[in-house]
Amino acid sequence: MVTSVSHTLFVCTTCASVWQDGKRIGESGGQKLLNKLQNLAENWELRNQFPIQAVECMSACNRSCVVAFAAEGKLTYLFGDLVVDDSISAVLECASKYYAKENGLLPWSERPEPLKKGILAKIPSLS
Repeated sequence: MVTSVSHTLFVCTTCASVWQDGKRIGESGGQKLLNKLQNLAENWELRNQFPIQAVECMSACNRSCVVAFAAEGKLTYLFGDLVVDDSISAVLECASKYYAKENGLLPWSERPEPLKKGILAKIPSLS
């Protein structure tokens, strides 16, 4: 298992927002997703190695809710169309698989169901 590489799970907090007069009304779907991920991650074995980071916007508004997995020397994945209550455990399960892969490659067949259809991007690593 990879341990020396820095990993991050990004969560868009602007996703699924309701806007009125240029201001967000209430809690966005992305904020709800972040809160539920953080709660579930309290018991996640990788909570200290794979921090969850809020992002104001990931520019995938028509495919919300959105998360990304990123790490040095690995592919970066952007997933969308996540339903808040149906995808929390699947996101952490997929993040664990990503963490265990040296190059970050997540074949379709190995991804949990909620992350099979919602892939928005697979970005090559910089190194």
